[in-house]
Amino acid sequence: MFILKDIFVIIVAVEALGIMLFEMFGSQTPAAAKAFAMPTDFIQRPEAKVALGNQGLYNGFLGVGIFFARYYLTGNASFATLLLFTGFIVVAAIYGGLTANKTIILGQGLPAAIAFVLLLLAH
Repeated sequence: MFILKDIFVIIVAVEALGIMLFEMFGSQTPAAAKAFAMPTDFIQRPEAKVALGNQGLYNGFLGVGIFFARYYLTGNASFATLLLFTGFIVVAAIYGGLTANKTIILGQGLPAAIAFVLLLLAH
């Protein structure tokens, strides 16, 4: 159970950092337009690049926060922080799935929800 929990926590952190890179540096591509369910001409506007870059920065904060909680904090501080950050990602994925692209719920939300439940079960 503990290994499975750690695997999912790390998956969530790596995914958040990958999303950060995609949103900050790859947000003006046709693949990004498809991923964000936005028209290509809109996503290539400077304003969209700035907005997606800022969004990416927040995803990066989540990923770094998860790694920090997992490898630097101990005991209840680690547990509470991991619950907080994985919970944030679940809520963000639900909101993103309802407002932007439904696949966000499964792609980003499901691993975070599994990590959240495994954290509770392993504690």
